[in-house]
Amino acid sequence: QLKLVESGGGLVQPGGSLRVSCVASGSGFDYYGIGWFRQAPGKEREGVSCISNSGSTTNYADSVKGRFTISRDNAKNTVYLQLNSLKPADTAVYYCAADFVGLGVYEPSLRPGDYDYWGQGTQVTVSS
Repeated sequence: QLKLVESGGGLVQPGGSLRVSCVASGSGFDYYGIGWFRQAPGKEREGVSCISNSGSTTNYADSVKGRFTISRDNAKNTVYLQLNSLKPADTAVYYCAADFVGLGVYEPSLRPGDYDYWGQGTQVTVSS
């Protein structure tokens, strides 16, 4: 079982950058794929980016490709999401989630239903 804690959110102007982090406590972090999701008021939760257990494979939603970068440091039980060229439409609560996959090779998912553990979220607000 993992406990996930997000941090790094805040208020930023359009065109600005933020880095949000997800720190996991518990054993076997490298058995989990990690996804970042976001939810804006009145909208469904959507997948933003995900990374495989080894970090070798990443996926991005079309709306963030070329602007966001996901990475992980398994020695620190941490996954990062670098958010660049931010737009007001990126305003949302950002959540990280963990999908138990073992040590095999797999394609990480952007489907919320595939994830087992969730953090509490961190607010990102893009506004001038």
